[in-house]
Amino acid sequence: VALIPLAAVVFKSFENGTEGFWNAVTSPEAVAALKLTLIASLIVVIVNAFFGTLIAWVLVRDEFPGKNVVNSLIDLPFALPTIVAGLTLLALYGPDSPVGINVAYTRVAVILALLFVTLPFVVRAVQPVLLELDREMEQAAESLGAGRATVFRRIILPNLTPAIIAGGGLAFARAVGEFGSLVLLAGNLPFKTQAASFFIFSQVESDNLVAAAAVSVVLLVAALALLLIFGWLSKRALRHEE
Repeated sequence: VALIPLAAVVFKSFENGTEGFWNAVTSPEAVAALKLTLIASLIVVIVNAFFGTLIAWVLVRDEFPGKNVVNSLIDLPFALPTIVAGLTLLALYGPDSPVGINVAYTRVAVILALLFVTLPFVVRAVQPVLLELDREMEQAAESLGAGRATVFRRIILPNLTPAIIAGGGLAFARAVGEFGSLVLLAGNLPFKTQAASFFIFSQVESDNLVAAAAVSVVLLVAALALLLIFGWLSKRALRHEE
């Protein structure tokens, strides 16, 4: 069932032939929007892979006051309407920022918004693996003289790698199509902060459905390709672990 609307988008993107498709996705505005979206999404995956793993580690291995509250807050980006997330980020990082940081309508704002909405993917992917990890292997390695850094690098990280990759893949797929959280904080400035989702929306408003469908197909292919690569890396990491 899901393939029917996807097939319709692909068909629409080639309504003017391959030349029309190519002209749509290589226009300066489309290239700028795709470039910003894909680069920002890759940056977000790298940052979330590190901080998401770190947060998951703290939530599983450490005890501190308010831990349950923090654990619940991780899912907040899932529960909030994306436009509310954008308003929250604008209040925090906009012109009236209480922390003195104003990055509204910049490319940094794009990355911050994407980080906010995608962080839970890595945290929730890594947490259950940490919970099920056999602590006896770590204790045995430490009893043999291995330091904490060595234990983490040789025992813990190989077990976490498939989950980190899987979470990163989901975060990338969400980031390339994000719209709501970018509306207020990043704006829609062509060649500056216009993400691919905004470009598609603007083309639909201009009744240029072919261009909108063409860029949508590029995003679809990019997300699918990255998910396949991440899936292959995850399976390879699992085989290495075994």
